[in-house]
Amino acid sequence: MGPTRETLVAHLMATGMAGQVATPRENNLDHYQRLAYRDPDYMFGLNPGPRWEDPAEILELMARKVGVDPRPQFHRGVDTIDPELTASALDRYAERFQQAVRERQRVLFATGHPRTLARLYQHLAAALTEAGGTIVRAGAGAGYDGYTRRGWQRLEVDFFLGVATIGDSVGPVHTHSDRPIRLVLAALEKAGEARPDLVVADHGWCGGAAYAGIDAIGFADCNDPALFVGEEEGTVAVAVPLDDGIDEEEYDLLGEYILTSRP
Repeated sequence: MGPTRETLVAHLMATGMAGQVATPRENNLDHYQRLAYRDPDYMFGLNPGPRWEDPAEILELMARKVGVDPRPQFHRGVDTIDPELTASALDRYAERFQQAVRERQRVLFATGHPRTLARLYQHLAAALTEAGGTIVRAGAGAGYDGYTRRGWQRLEVDFFLGVATIGDSVGPVHTHSDRPIRLVLAALEKAGEARPDLVVADHGWCGGAAYAGIDAIGFADCNDPALFVGEEEGTVAVAVPLDDGIDEEEYDLLGEYILTSRP
């Protein structure tokens, strides 16, 4: 017996994953504008339709799907994620992931948030393996030159406990880019291997997989509108709103909920 929905919602509020969150309103609005203006770093590998060239449309969507404050005149201060919206999205996420477990599907786990979300994906990957499913691994060592906080670095795909990341000479790095998932898919094609049945990821790993036509489910913060736009357009299978920068162990309860919840 896993956590109840009530326990989940209480945990989301207590940890700051939902409710009043650490991401300020001004940052949210800035990112909505960046997506509207087609900044590649905020598109997460997706190609939204013309409706989403209007930041007001993105704000309306984020109010409806995430629970941010809907007022256009609210420019600064604390913004919100509705924990009930998070719980409902997590139910859809759990349903799709449990299907992968039941059917022993081939799943790629990947993250652009290695410091906070990799541990959760590792727990899910272990459950899939135990059920007889297959963790997709391809493209390790493939890479490109990119800019990180340490300057220009050679970035390469790596896997740890079944979860793909992109990293430099020091280790895994945070990224919005869809280039890593494209490297993995290219490596699979070159090896003559099938694509994943499902991608469990975030940021450009999730958006890039969805744009390539693969079932993709992901977590996204209230300042990352691209995956919610993708879900609205039917490209991303599930986008779950939550603060993605909390201490990694706080997501353990979400893993339990995903693995034990019932439709």
